Amino acid sequence: MSGVVVTGLGVVSSIGTGLEAVESSLRELRHGFERCEMLEELEVAPKVAAPVRGFDVSSSNSGAWSWPEGYDLEPAVVRAMPPHGIYALVAIEDALAQSGLRREDLGDGQTGLHCASVGSMRLLYHHMKSAEKSGWRRYHPLGVVSTVAGTLNFNLVPYLGIRGSSCGMVSACTSSSHALGMAFDEIALGRQQRMIVVGAEDFTIENLLPFTGMGALSLNADPDTASRPFDAGRDGFVGTGGAAVLILESAESASSRGARPLAKLLGWAQASDGYHPAKPQPEGEGLARALSGALRSAGVDAGEIDYINAHATSTPAGDRAEANAIRKVFGDQGQVKVSSTKGLTGHGLSLAGALEAVISVVSIEAGIIPGQAGLVDVDEACAHLDLPRSTLDQAPHLVMNSNSGFGGGNVCHVFAKPD
Repeated sequence: MSGVVVTGLGVVSSIGTGLEAVESSLRELRHGFERCEMLEELEVAPKVAAPVRGFDVSSSNSGAWSWPEGYDLEPAVVRAMPPHGIYALVAIEDALAQSGLRREDLGDGQTGLHCASVGSMRLLYHHMKSAEKSGWRRYHPLGVVSTVAGTLNFNLVPYLGIRGSSCGMVSACTSSSHALGMAFDEIALGRQQRMIVVGAEDFTIENLLPFTGMGALSLNADPDTASRPFDAGRDGFVGTGGAAVLILESAESASSRGARPLAKLLGWAQASDGYHPAKPQPEGEGLARALSGALRSAGVDAGEIDYINAHATSTPAGDRAEANAIRKVFGDQGQVKVSSTKGLTGHGLSLAGALEAVISVVSIEAGIIPGQAGLVDVDEACAHLDLPRSTLDQAPHLVMNSNSGFGGGNVCHVFAKPD
């Protein structure tokens, strides 16, 4: 089994593009929420969202898209991409630069790519309507590869020249967590020397509003309190999009090329609730098994963990189930610091696991434990958790990242400060 380290990160999020912006938002607990114009215009019940700033990918015509200055994206590549593919390209560029890798280094057969997204419902709808309007006689030549759930793999494997393993993960809100865990396995088992992990999600009405049918979106119209994980007054999640990228390497590979490890990924685990298609098991039994399994995989005890970046989306049932799972594994005396950074970023759906993994590594690198944004009155069911109200200048050595999703899937990772 090879040691696995993180050598590069990239992020496009509602709290900033690039690691410096994200770290600043974490330190100051500066959220990315606002009254959303596209929701206001539709006169729907949800009013608040967490947009990705600096990009305009709202048009169904990719030729009209724009992104921050300093990123040279090729028009032919952009044309085959979904909106969230543009976020991914920017995040990949940053991650490669930090790791010291070039695109030409990635075609060695020892570098793989795991991606996660649900595809682009906006572009899919647009292409289907256009085909219907033509009497089902005309189809966009890139309509499939730019819309369906494997779109990131279809586009990024040739773009990056990947000749190693590649796979796309679709498991709801644990999709990019699964991508990260299975990328770890590829390296730990000696199958690959490097893995690029990409999670990305559109920020569109088509991605967000279907969750109103489940009562999952917050109806709170105040951006400062709409997303408040573990708070007694929470009423649902706030949607967002973006991209997060992690570059994993074997410790030997990183050392041989003089790359600086940002963190070690010690292990991971997954477990299922076996309970309901959309609701968590109330006592958090599946997540507790995943937490315990991740500790075993990493070879550490619960008492050694300094910080848990919780999945908690700000839904009543989900946060309580996670609090119960943490109690089962860590006890009820607040022995570990806990916060959900969705109180700042919003919930990125399949992006969530990768985004919070990036934040976990940023916490280790920056020597901080993010506070629980938006928290006013702690839910009694969560009162046993140690939820810091502000970001702590306290360097964590061991951090757990916890994620849950539809179907009762649960995934946890353990990161460590590098030697």
